[in-house]
Amino acid sequence: MTSPIQSLEVSYLVHSTEDKERIDSAVEDTLGIKAPMTTEELAGHFGNRIVHVSCRLTGGAASSAFMGLAQRLSSSARKELVGSLGETLDEHSTLYIRLDRQSLVKGEIALGGREPIRVRVKPRLFQMKEGATGFFKRTLEGTA
Repeated sequence: MTSPIQSLEVSYLVHSTEDKERIDSAVEDTLGIKAPMTTEELAGHFGNRIVHVSCRLTGGAASSAFMGLAQRLSSSARKELVGSLGETLDEHSTLYIRLDRQSLVKGEIALGGREPIRVRVKPRLFQMKEGATGFFKRTLEGTA
């Protein structure tokens, strides 16, 4: 059977004053992502170096990463995410999650943050009888 998640993308910015390897390691270890990260060098407003890091998983790897993320969220974070599905799903039923980078570096998964780790989850709609909202609600509430 095909995975219910088509793709999962993770992206974040790393400023020149931050330890990129530490953040990369936290993302890989805490989110369970074992895929190559792509980087793009950017320049900040004052010419400071900024690196945009991203990774895209598909199929089973994407589904596994999303299920792991959903399980590691605290119950209050899951409730918050379920409660905001109307705001975090776009017109293509893609779910957008912002994770707190400081918590992630500590090995924890929490929502929010000023400089977030962005997670974009695209479902396979044809496999979802209840639609994306119902699927994400069921998965985040732990009944999937």
